Amino acid sequence: MARVAVVTGGTRGIGAAVAKALKAAGYKVAAVYHGNDAAAEAFKAETGIAVYKWDVGNYDACAAGLAKVTADLGTIGVLVNNAGITRDGMFHKMTADQWYGVINTNLNSLFNMCRPVIEAMREANFGRIINISSINGQKGQMGQTNYSAAKAGDIGFTKALAQENARKGITVNVICPGYIGTEMVRAVPKEVLEKSILPLIPVGRLGEPEEIARCVVFLASDDAGFITGSTLSANGGQYMA
Repeated sequence: MARVAVVTGGTRGIGAAVAKALKAAGYKVAAVYHGNDAAAEAFKAETGIAVYKWDVGNYDACAAGLAKVTADLGTIGVLVNNAGITRDGMFHKMTADQWYGVINTNLNSLFNMCRPVIEAMREANFGRIINISSINGQKGQMGQTNYSAAKAGDIGFTKALAQENARKGITVNVICPGYIGTEMVRAVPKEVLEKSILPLIPVGRLGEPEEIARCVVFLASDDAGFITGSTLSANGGQYMA
């Protein structure tokens, strides 16, 4: 029987690539989104992947949404926490809304999504939790104290949860992408991209969402059963931790 995989932020960018790759690998996939109905419907029509709408920053919404996915598709075996937002600004000018909005979506969401599924995974003696952090959670980034703090928190969360659940057949790993050629990054002015971003990347190019998706598919597989609590840096050599 095909395993069920849930991908948050799953209808655009990296999340969409992950959802497609997991479906191609034989999983039954649920793609979770929050804001863009038109993009979600287009994604569903293109891929045939089931889409579900809720706010990952809201625990009750996550619990209800995950219960609906379980009723529709079956017990969740793979969870990919990919949803994230940015609200950039220098810290001395940052508002409370900028801070808490990013922390809630990018960090608190890990509790909100993992807590409702972890007991079933423990009972099944199997689970794969894959969290998508960022290079900026490893090294920090000016103008992103909120984002860097949340993404660093994702790494710590991963290591602790991995230790708690290793003997239950559950692996918990984190991927830290560098600059990936998503719609958001490709919207950066060409001169900024060529002069300020690409020179920092030793391989000389942006990553592709599909490259992150392949990392996820591997970590979700039975072949990755001895890998847990690990941080996988996929950044073209930009930051070597």
